[in-house]
Amino acid sequence: QVQLVESGGGLVQAGGSLRLSCAASGSIFTMDVMGWYRQAPGKQRELVARISTSGSPDYADSVKGRFTTSRDNAKNTVFLQMNSLKPEDTGVYFCNARAWTSGRGWHDTWGQGTQVTVSS
Repeated sequence: QVQLVESGGGLVQAGGSLRLSCAASGSIFTMDVMGWYRQAPGKQRELVARISTSGSPDYADSVKGRFTTSRDNAKNTVFLQMNSLKPEDTGVYFCNARAWTSGRGWHDTWGQGTQVTVSS
């Protein structure tokens, strides 16, 4: 079983910054892609950023140039540095990770989500 614990959300004014962290734990043999999704009220969950084990990132067009994702493979942790935040970045941010465990093989796990609110 894989558990993801997110931290770092909060309330910030437009133009401000926040840094999210997500740590994976459990009987993990190896990790694959880790990423961040967000869901605004009344909208579908959407990809924000993801990063491969080799450190190659992929971003949604709406956050390119403002957000940076990184990871620490030794600690099974992924980060999301969010700069120049806009009110439209408001939502619940979910961590997602693909991992291999002996019990389930390759599978995706979601974190519980952390609220990010950007005031104008």
